[in-house]
Amino acid sequence: MTNTAEPAVTAPASPGELAGAGRREQTRARYPDAEGYAERDGVRIFWERYGDGEPAVLLLPTWSIVHSRSWKMQIPYLARHFRVVTFDGRGNGRSDRPAGAEANSTDEFAADALAVLDATGTERATLVGVSCAALWGTILAANHPERVDGIVYIGPAVRLAAGYPERDTHPFDEPLDTDEGWAKYNSHYWTRDYLGFLEFFFAKCINEPHSTKQIEDCIGWALETSPETLADTTRGIGVPRGENFRAMCARVRCPTLVIHGDRDEIRPLAQGEALAEATGGELVTLEGAGHIPNSRDPVRLNLLLRDFMSPPPPRRWTRAACRPKRALYISSPIGLGHARRDVAIAQELRRLRHDLEIDWLAQHPVTEVLEAHGERIHPASAQLARESAHIQSEAREHELNVFDAFRRMDEILVANFMVFHDLVRDEQYDLWIGDEAWELDYFLHENPELKSAAYVWLSDFVGWLPMGQGGEREAFLTGDYNAEMLEQIARYPRVRDRSLFVGDPEDIVAGRFGAGLPSIREWTEQYFGFTGYITGFDPSTVADREALRAALGYGAAEPVCIVTVGGSGVGEPLLARVIESYPEAKRLVPGLRMIVVAGPRIDPDTLPTADGLEIRPYVHDLYRHLAACDLAIVQGGLTTTMELTATRRPFIYFPLEHHFEQNLHVRHRLERYGAGRRMDYRDSPPGAIAAAIAEEIGREVDYRPVATDGATRAAELIAELL
Repeated sequence: MTNTAEPAVTAPASPGELAGAGRREQTRARYPDAEGYAERDGVRIFWERYGDGEPAVLLLPTWSIVHSRSWKMQIPYLARHFRVVTFDGRGNGRSDRPAGAEANSTDEFAADALAVLDATGTERATLVGVSCAALWGTILAANHPERVDGIVYIGPAVRLAAGYPERDTHPFDEPLDTDEGWAKYNSHYWTRDYLGFLEFFFAKCINEPHSTKQIEDCIGWALETSPETLADTTRGIGVPRGENFRAMCARVRCPTLVIHGDRDEIRPLAQGEALAEATGGELVTLEGAGHIPNSRDPVRLNLLLRDFMSPPPPRRWTRAACRPKRALYISSPIGLGHARRDVAIAQELRRLRHDLEIDWLAQHPVTEVLEAHGERIHPASAQLARESAHIQSEAREHELNVFDAFRRMDEILVANFMVFHDLVRDEQYDLWIGDEAWELDYFLHENPELKSAAYVWLSDFVGWLPMGQGGEREAFLTGDYNAEMLEQIARYPRVRDRSLFVGDPEDIVAGRFGAGLPSIREWTEQYFGFTGYITGFDPSTVADREALRAALGYGAAEPVCIVTVGGSGVGEPLLARVIESYPEAKRLVPGLRMIVVAGPRIDPDTLPTADGLEIRPYVHDLYRHLAACDLAIVQGGLTTTMELTATRRPFIYFPLEHHFEQNLHVRHRLERYGAGRRMDYRDSPPGAIAAAIAEEIGREVDYRPVATDGATRAAELIAELL
């Protein structure tokens, strides 16, 4: 295998330009239960509260370069166990920006924290802070011990030990002759090139490989304040106090935990060691980590926080010989195709292992299919953050940059992995099956010590691919994501006990994972087993089309067109346009019966109507209607198009714009099977769609046969692990 430790991928744009490319607010994994302002001396401080449990945790603001969204990876998990309060530090977010050093001193930040506790009705809390938050957290704990249960310091910025000389030698408020390195940490430089400073600074903060998204986030948050305001908060940290900081540490009586990366390029580990000693606390060193592990290593950080605040109680334990055989199945909620094939695999697994119990960790719309088949959905599923809702929020008119949508789903993926983690920590399973369960696969490789069962990964595509309109930026980012995945699997091949590709080797696209990276097909053949395609139904049950049409209420001679866009909810514009084509299509095809299936995430009442048109909500076993129709009009998703290919029905498909999987992976597979007519939404007005319907309906097809034993082959490969 090609060595991927140093992928030959060069960033075409600065991190600041990347951050500026997607500044809109992304979907949160959890929204606050309450929000408001605490006001002190005319300065308003914005706060949010999540959950109502006890004990409470106050997530402190760090230096005003970022605001409280920097805690997005912690909030959903902690809020399932505790009462969580956050606030935007003065100078950023929705809090005010008072001018001058005195108005931004450490005492002011500490007083803001106390005011937020009062405003939220929080009597006591554990304080958690990154970097400069160590200063105001210590002041609050020393002066108000009755309000503080404990403190967690992350990468604390405290001068109890020497800092980095190259940083400390440059004066902050004097013009410098150089702009190199830490000379950028200078108020005059900030007014000239604030973005240049942010790019430099956050590259130092988050120096772990493959950290593009975390750096972009931080730069985006930092752009919500000004260099002048940030300079005031910097000067405020230097405002003299009456008490020596070391003496103040000695007055901290609550338990303390210091978490510090040994590759922190902002504050050396020695400063964290000194703070742990000064407060009588515990030190946890994160080897290989930088300054912001709450962003880059959120799973480990979340578990450290929970265990510090409330160690999990002893669990019930069952002797291994007495445990039933149990599997936990995690099926991607983005669309319905995964659900149908996963149910088929589960049914085959039970046939091979009669004593196997299967639980599902799943969310809507997958649960629609599971409930219809009588599958057991684990109660923990109710705690999952909604992935399909996020994908829908990222879509525009028949357009979805699915790669960007995935990147912007990061906090949802962390939140859902934490749900999985707590479940498998408390309950024993012999087997985990993840069908494109991205959060499970990624964070198990990042935290391989958490693996406690056999694990199977399934996917019907391999490799993030750039779309042409994404330019060099997208090519760089997809290559970086692929490189990280390759490195993970090379370093920890034991995490996946089976990697299964739902298809055949020829279904894999040609090309490479990125510049200097391996061939996608050759690498996949080395690391994956192949199941053949899994239709999710027995084709023999729909082989008699005449009987099937009669059972579904379709006339023997009437031309039937089914229009569906699957379960993701992003296809409403396509449905509307096809509906608009119906009058002309009916003129061209006399007697045409068109049935539009809205699916589980589109309200049928929001769609336009036409005389003779039928609009139906979610239809269970839609594959039967597709097998019976004379033509189908669909999006470019793999499941529906391959169901039509398997039942040898003519169809027209409209891939979502900028959706790399539909336009590249799925298109490649359909062309291999000789199936379907591809049309472009932007170039297809209703009249063109009507003409295509007239040309395609009832056409004889000559597709390559689709495997009928894919679920059985997959189950046999999985069952070996039991």
